[in-house]
Amino acid sequence: MDRMDKTVNSAVNQAVSDLGSYIRTQRANAQISVRQLAKRAGVSNPYLSQVERGLRKPSAEILQQIAKALRISAEALYVQAGILESREGGPVVDAVLADADLSERQKQVLLDIYASFRREQDGEPGHPAPGNSHRPEATTPEIEE
Repeated sequence: MDRMDKTVNSAVNQAVSDLGSYIRTQRANAQISVRQLAKRAGVSNPYLSQVERGLRKPSAEILQQIAKALRISAEALYVQAGILESREGGPVVDAVLADADLSERQKQVLLDIYASFRREQDGEPGHPAPGNSHRPEATTPEIEE
């Protein structure tokens, strides 16, 4: 095995380990055991344990099942696994995607609103730049909960 192969293997092993750590952290945040998550995700307890320890790299389908069981975005797991590239937005987007208390629809709505604020702030064509937006004077509608 040449030096390049060792470097690639090392990078892959690190990515698998990072994915396992990420899943373990999300499981801990959800306050469920490995056994409970395995059951909810439809995988064996030993297999999930190996994934969390970085010994196995699950398929996209298994990642989707794990994400659903954790009530997190499958996209967040795909990014961690290197299947998808991270979207722009940084920690705000990551936090929204990782929030287990939000539904997928709620996450998408929040991300859409966040993106619109970013476009407005950046003054993209077709969107008002800061200070140029029309704001109602003295009246602000009450938001009912």
